[in-house]
Amino acid sequence: MLEGITHRFGDMVAADDIGLDIRPGELVSLLGPSGCGKTTLLKIVAGFLRQTAGDVLVDGQSISHLPPNRRRIGIVFQNYALFPHMTVAENVGYGLAAAGRHKSEIAAVVGEMLDVVQMAAFGGRLPRELSGGQQQRIALARCLAIRPRILLLDEPFSALDKNLRLDMQIEIKRLQRRSGITTILVTHDQEEALGISDRIAVLSRGHLEQFASPTDIYDRPASLFVNTFVGTANLIRATVVAIAATGATVRAGDVIVETPIATTLAPGAAALLSVRPETLRIGRAPGGLPARVTAVMPIGPSLIYEVALGDGTPVKVVQDRAAADTPLDGDVFLTINTGRISGLFPDPAP
Repeated sequence: MLEGITHRFGDMVAADDIGLDIRPGELVSLLGPSGCGKTTLLKIVAGFLRQTAGDVLVDGQSISHLPPNRRRIGIVFQNYALFPHMTVAENVGYGLAAAGRHKSEIAAVVGEMLDVVQMAAFGGRLPRELSGGQQQRIALARCLAIRPRILLLDEPFSALDKNLRLDMQIEIKRLQRRSGITTILVTHDQEEALGISDRIAVLSRGHLEQFASPTDIYDRPASLFVNTFVGTANLIRATVVAIAATGATVRAGDVIVETPIATTLAPGAAALLSVRPETLRIGRAPGGLPARVTAVMPIGPSLIYEVALGDGTPVKVVQDRAAADTPLDGDVFLTINTGRISGLFPDPAP
């Protein structure tokens, strides 16, 4: 769908030769911090911004020359963009009315879409009489009513509270699966992207860092940026000891760790071993990395430990609270699940 998209604002490169082969019916998230280029890409797909170079294709055909109103693209904005003086039904049917459809056809489609988003009883209400989640459903119904080829979601959950965000993520995933519409979601929320997406494009400063499934993004990050931006990652200083076909062997402190990670680092190179908090085990029994507990926080079903390694490196450990009789303190040892090591990267400051 995106072929070599490049866009410049003066000397600043907002998108640098980005290519994404998005499959029909797929839900893809553009994930990254502010200024990474995700909103620029969304505007280019929608036709609000013309790229400096590259092409946007749908079903193998370029749409770069088409104005926004001829691209058959639906957009749900962060602020919903509902017309306050129109009823729910009028908002949902607005795109059809603008296209000159007959009143009977508009009424039928509006009824169908309100049923789809479970808002059939609200057609006569005004937007101000609806909750944030209900307004979002109406904005989605308005997009679906025009039968778009592509659905764009621009930070659609950011204005909702946490519980409602999760409910709406589940709802949009259900509706997207039911409709089969190719969907692009723009978000800076890692959990949101990991939970709702078929694949995720992680962006940084206009560059595509990785385009892969949520599992691959989390478990097999392609770069140090992806590794630290998505989820929580402990970075433990290590030295490469040996390289084999099955992975790299490193030394972290006085502990030898066999990793399944293929690397181009040479023996003797300084490295950062990435370990997710939930893949570490903490205990009193000697063995593993010696550490000292500096803080313990019970959060829901989990205990979150912060410990300091011998060199002072802070490390977080997540433990099931039900499995812990009493939270540990003082001196402890950390055991690494070597099969779950998420990365081995060059140490930029050895």
